Amino acid sequence: MKTLSVMLLCMIFCISCKDKAAEEEASRQANLEKEKQAIKAVIENETKSFFARDFAAWKANYAQTDYAFQAWSNDDGTFDSNVGWADINKQVGKYIQDNPEPVSSHPIVERKNMIFKFYDDDVAYLTWDQFNSDKSEKNFHHSKEVRLLEKIGGQWKIVCVSAFWDYRHPIPASRLPMIQKIANESRGKI
Repeated sequence: MKTLSVMLLCMIFCISCKDKAAEEEASRQANLEKEKQAIKAVIENETKSFFARDFAAWKANYAQTDYAFQAWSNDDGTFDSNVGWADINKQVGKYIQDNPEPVSSHPIVERKNMIFKFYDDDVAYLTWDQFNSDKSEKNFHHSKEVRLLEKIGGQWKIVCVSAFWDYRHPIPASRLPMIQKIANESRGKI
């Protein structure tokens, strides 16, 4: 009888531990999803405020540090980059001042295949495929995007932007739904 009681207690203890672990995992997953949504909101706000030419709102999405970084390819095969917030602030501030009209050069921006990697509670790395329309929304350009974000003062901030655009292979808007379904990197050649 004593053995049966001990076995019963062990079973109850094991079941209770398993339930606790499942609850903890569910809580961890819910928190992770909350962090992903917060990061997506920062990325969306950065794009939206840039095209709205709202410099203060755009700036609020960035880590204003000496290690902040931006790099992107240009349609002529060259690239541009800015290292440190002072350089980013000067470059983008001048661009917005020189182009104050809140008209997007890419009215439709779609992000697909977003992959997150969290290095701890305060650092996240992301990659995704982005499809950027032209002004007339007739063609799209595919880009591979990378972001590094850091949680500063409880808020996610962009630390690094890298954007590599395929300017040579525009995608007609009519073909975009098909291309978005392709899981591997197509570089717009499908």
